[in-house]
Amino acid sequence: MNAALKICQERYDAQLPPPVSESAVEIARREWLYNATEQLVRFGCDVKFQRRLRRPQCVTVAQLALATDELVNARQANCDIGTPALGWLLIANNCGRADKDAAAELLGPSEHTFGKLGELAEALLRPLVNDALIAQAEDDEL
Repeated sequence: MNAALKICQERYDAQLPPPVSESAVEIARREWLYNATEQLVRFGCDVKFQRRLRRPQCVTVAQLALATDELVNARQANCDIGTPALGWLLIANNCGRADKDAAAELLGPSEHTFGKLGELAEALLRPLVNDALIAQAEDDEL
């Protein structure tokens, strides 16, 4: 009998907790962050919004470019890049072509939907999510 109770207890202990449902706020935060990241990375547009009676806030493509530049410079300084990727990228650009392989080598690996640029954009946008959602709610009231 003790063995049966022990087996039942082990099965009970091994069960996963029930799935946690995300709140509407978390879903809105995630959607805004995804859309703003896409706007910066895929479309090359600044992300701007303004809350009532406050200064406008934004993340610009220039800020993303600077963050990208800092990342690539750090990767080069740390010898993380094993090919002349920057040279290939500049040559391809000069010829009017895109060299995605060289860009990927310079930026490094990423599991993000929009690659390493998406990670950088999210890092710039994340501090603004709450204010952006408040600004959207204020606009919806009008």
